Amino acid sequence: MASLAHLELVRRIDAALPQTQCRRCGYDACLPYAEAVAGGDAINRCPPGGDPVIVSLAALTGRPAVPLDRAHGEQKPLAVARIDEAWCIGCTLCIDACPVDAIVGAAKRMHTVLPALCTGCELCLPPCPVDCIDMIAAGRAWSPADAHAARERFDARTVREARRKNGARGDSTPSPDARPSKAEAVAAALARARARRAKSPSSP
Repeated sequence: MASLAHLELVRRIDAALPQTQCRRCGYDACLPYAEAVAGGDAINRCPPGGDPVIVSLAALTGRPAVPLDRAHGEQKPLAVARIDEAWCIGCTLCIDACPVDAIVGAAKRMHTVLPALCTGCELCLPPCPVDCIDMIAAGRAWSPADAHAARERFDARTVREARRKNGARGDSTPSPDARPSKAEAVAAALARARARRAKSPSSP
């Protein structure tokens, strides 16, 4: 069992991280990375935090500050996701991927990113089947208040997803409005997009 001192160190390390939940450090979220750092892992694997986070983690762990490990990415100005709504097919895969509930929308409907909530994690980019998401300059810096709010949204989402999964395991009867698989959702969304474009006056 972890000591109280170790748990407090994890808490303080986690508080020093930017809470973008981007996974570039190699862990599933900021807290697992904090736990790993408290256990001896490298303190220089957080590109969004860059040198300021490295300095903070060095002070907390008593280790020397070292340059950012660029194998995990470069430190860059904050960028936020933007969905090209004309191309969005309503597949919900980006919503599923967003760790902080910064994307709103519904199946078969256009999705929108809330820029003030986006952490710039880029986790929504790979699952988009039509590449309609771009990262654009946020025009502002990521603040401690942003980090605090992002952590709260991530924690709330984690609890919600755990309850949903536990509920699904406890009920073997398919719900009449159960969501289709990702492959089915994408196939249906692409079919809708093709039909929409075929009806468009500008279509060749």
